[in-house]
Parts: sequence; structure tokens; C-alpha cells
Amino acid sequence: MKEKVQEVLEAIRPSLQADGGDVELVDVDEDGVVKVKLTGACGGCPFALLTLQQGIEKNIKERVPEVKKVVAV
Repeated sequence: MKEKVQEVLEAIRPSLQADGGDVELVDVDEDGVVKVKLTGACGGCPFALLTLQQGIEKNIKERVPEVKKVVAV
């Protein structure tokens, strides 16, 4: 599952980088919780939560149905 999540992050990474941000995969646990770290402009952006939920989490859940939740650490 971790490899699939990493593939999704690689696919959406250019969009984040275009705005000066990025995302790093921290962990994927056995319960389907993905932990990511938002970096660059995404780290302090007021829209980071929206990016996490509507961008990153939505894309990961669509492509990796085993994922239950994505959280920022």
C-alpha cells in the first residue's frame, strides 16, 4: 500500500511544486492512515488543510481504496 500511495504523491507533486510547496510521505499504517508532511509554501499556507483534504486525500483515496484517512504531521 505504501508504494501505491507514493505513486499518487508523485503524480500530484508537480501541482504542489508549481505553487512553491511539496509533500513528503511519512508513514502508512496498517489501519489505512497515511501521514504526510507538507513542506515549502504548503507548510505555512492558510489553505494547507484544504489542499490536504480536497487535493491530496481525495486523490489518494480514489486510487488506493484501502486508505481511510490522510493526516498532516
